[in-house]
Amino acid sequence: MKAINVYLTFDGNCLEAMTFYAQCLGGKLESHSFAEIPGGVPPGAETRTMHASVTKGPLAIMASDTMPGMPFTPGNNFSISIAPDSKEETDQLFAALSEGGQAVMPLGDQFWGAYFGMLKDRFGVQWMLNYELPRS
Repeated sequence: MKAINVYLTFDGNCLEAMTFYAQCLGGKLESHSFAEIPGGVPPGAETRTMHASVTKGPLAIMASDTMPGMPFTPGNNFSISIAPDSKEETDQLFAALSEGGQAVMPLGDQFWGAYFGMLKDRFGVQWMLNYELPRS
């Protein structure tokens, strides 16, 4: 496993929050809006943040905004994000963590070059698994 990080979710103010965290922690902020992704964006999501990170050395906080109209509950707006070392490890972790839980987004290849999936375990904890596919 390469890393385990916290992944925060916001309801339209992700960039504001991550800018604040970068200033407080002295970290580097990177962000991408939904408007930057291929394939079009649902109305109202153009200015929302698809992915942001604040890094300081080997540490990272990652975040995104919800899509407009999606349920949002402050205090429950985080996931644990794992960066596995292989597709096989990703499959194994997804199967183990989702036992008795629920797959929210099945594992699959994504446009950002990763094998990715989301689940909620039987205790209600949200997990994201993101294996970066080898670049050809």
